Amino acid sequence: MNRLTCSILAAASLAAPCIALAQDVPVRGDVLLIERVREEPGNLPKRGMSMAQVEAKYGAPSDRLDPRGGQKRDWPTINRWTYPNFTVYFERSRVIDVVMTKADPDEIGPKPPTT
Repeated sequence: MNRLTCSILAAASLAAPCIALAQDVPVRGDVLLIERVREEPGNLPKRGMSMAQVEAKYGAPSDRLDPRGGQKRDWPTINRWTYPNFTVYFERSRVIDVVMTKADPDEIGPKPPTT
């Protein structure tokens, strides 16, 4: 019996089979990416750092993704460097954001960047 069926039965006050099913399913808590970010705030590049500063402190990135934007003067070029635990986003040559990647498939958070 799936969750939709259980929801329908619960709405019809026939949820007894769902209660028995719920007792047999192990409870698993979700790991939130935001919790890990709060634990490791000092280990990430800071906004405003230059590309040279990031590379000096964290080493060479595992991948330098193709730049995006820059077609017009109002659209600055965005560069993305990936490291094992995070991706750094640069506007021109300065850090504008850092996004941590999932530590494992069960962690809830952003997917790895695509090329």
